[in-house]
Amino acid sequence: MAFDTFDEGISLGGMRSKTEIRTLICYLYKSVGRAMTKDAVVNALMEKGLANYFETSASFDDLIRNGNLEITDEEKKLCYITANGDMIATQLEDTLAPTVKERAIECALSLLKREQIENDNKVTITKCDNGYTVTCHISGGDMELLSFSLYVPDITQARLIRKNFYKNPDMFYSVMIAMLTRNKRAVTEILDELGSVI
Repeated sequence: MAFDTFDEGISLGGMRSKTEIRTLICYLYKSVGRAMTKDAVVNALMEKGLANYFETSASFDDLIRNGNLEITDEEKKLCYITANGDMIATQLEDTLAPTVKERAIECALSLLKREQIENDNKVTITKCDNGYTVTCHISGGDMELLSFSLYVPDITQARLIRKNFYKNPDMFYSVMIAMLTRNKRAVTEILDELGSVI
């Protein structure tokens, strides 16, 4: 197969042709079996070094233009695979290496989980005098379990807090409950868990 894409940021075994990238995107949608945003798919392929950002983004747009993917939610930018896209995935999935398919699905599922966490738990960053206020909301389904606000002096710290909060909102809730109930055992367990994450 001819290479017709930029290979910046692509790891060994990554996609180096537009046809491969389009096939892999269709395969991802078919395998995951639910609507996903363009960002989730592009980031999934980039995170594993499977394709270049610009080529993946362009390939995604081609698939929408050609009717292989369709936007189902304009506000959230969710897309799903059409019958044409499903046919491409079925007919061409054997052209993709098994390791490539495994890496892409693993990353896509991880990003879907992250999207779900971000939908359920909100973080807002608001400019204030001499810095920013970061407000985190932890949801328990239909009700808010906890919200808290922090002042930080710059946008870099605000974004870092948002990023780390989204990694594990449940841990923040557990820490607050353990501290407020003075449950030393729970605090120790959480710190041990945090140490293994770091």
